[in-house]
Amino acid sequence: MRAVVIHAPKDLRIDNYPDPAPGPGEVRVKIANGGICGSDLHYYHHGGFGVVRIQQPMALGHEIAGVVAAVGDGVTGVKSGTRVAVNPSRPCGACLHCQEGMRNQCLDMRFLGSAMRLPHVQGGFREFITVDATQAVPIADKLSLAEAAVAEPLAVCLHAGRQAGPLLGKRVLITGCGPIGALMILVSRFGGAAEIVVTDVADAPLAVAKKLGATHAINVATNANALDPWRAGKGVFDTLFEASGNQAALRTALDVLRPGATLVQLGLGGEMTLPINTIVAKELQLRGTFRFDPEFELAVRLMGEGLIDVKPLITATMPFENAVAAFELASDRSQSMKVQLTF
Repeated sequence: MRAVVIHAPKDLRIDNYPDPAPGPGEVRVKIANGGICGSDLHYYHHGGFGVVRIQQPMALGHEIAGVVAAVGDGVTGVKSGTRVAVNPSRPCGACLHCQEGMRNQCLDMRFLGSAMRLPHVQGGFREFITVDATQAVPIADKLSLAEAAVAEPLAVCLHAGRQAGPLLGKRVLITGCGPIGALMILVSRFGGAAEIVVTDVADAPLAVAKKLGATHAINVATNANALDPWRAGKGVFDTLFEASGNQAALRTALDVLRPGATLVQLGLGGEMTLPINTIVAKELQLRGTFRFDPEFELAVRLMGEGLIDVKPLITATMPFENAVAAFELASDRSQSMKVQLTF
């Protein structure tokens, strides 16, 4: 079979890859759709992110959905022809954190398309993939495979929503409106937020934010004082989802958070210098959020029941043979929100 493989920065190829039959407890999935994630773009442009670098060719991709093509011995719940979203996480189930119910913090996690371990865990941008049957989550008949491929980033945002606590009736600020920031709009709406304000430095993603239901979508590059109406007193926002990874965005947001507010950091853009005096004086609750666990199945269910609609995020779909052009398009925020490959 063929796969979309990164060899070095800007060296993305369509390579032939092994296509193993499923063993006991495994399923083989014919991939239909795969979404290009920010981490995929980091591998494409820089060969990795943070201290992680590719050390061998690696198939990219972890936002994938398809149709079960074969099942191994002992598999129940799915069969050939079942349409599934593929959960890219495979925690070990045995380490301390798995036993504590924090499987997203697994000490021996295998995550599709990740160079964090050697040999690398090959990703899902290939014509077929064989995974543990528990990773193949059946989807509703009315849900498209394109939508199902958004289950992973939606699960990330649902987990962030859990970290924030109840959103019902809350005023929410979202800084950064890439795919994660955009999905946080949908999660905040689903959680019952009374007001959702989104900021970014580009107009195109903010236009998508309005379509998704943001109360206000503000370009802080062209209007530096746009958040002034929310500075009353010591600030009015109850919850911040910081999705840009930009220190300036976080610093500005702290000024409009009310005392006791919760801020959840989603964006990763390198180390930040925190204004700790403000955090202490306003008694702010700073929380991290990392991947997901039960939220993957929840994401599939919410989309399948029509409670969350991710279709406006999918801005382009291209055949995987044109992967380089698709990655370049996905890198252009003026044209793209979520670019998907088809297989």
